[in-house]
Amino acid sequence: MSSTTDKIKGATNEVAGNVKQSVGKVTGNEKLQAEGKAQEVEGLAQRAVGGAKQGVKDAADAVKRKL
Repeated sequence: MSSTTDKIKGATNEVAGNVKQSVGKVTGNEKLQAEGKAQEVEGLAQRAVGGAKQGVKDAADAVKRKL
């Protein structure tokens, strides 16, 4: 997966997780709240992976420019 794809999927999971948490709170569904929190954390991790990939790519590009 590209860094952009990871960042987009991460953001999508964060939003979906937040929605699940909100719905879970409103309905009193603790399981849905927990699932939402897990999905939000997964999204944060995906975005971090995307950022790391972008950092590696940027560093490699900088090295190539110096050669």
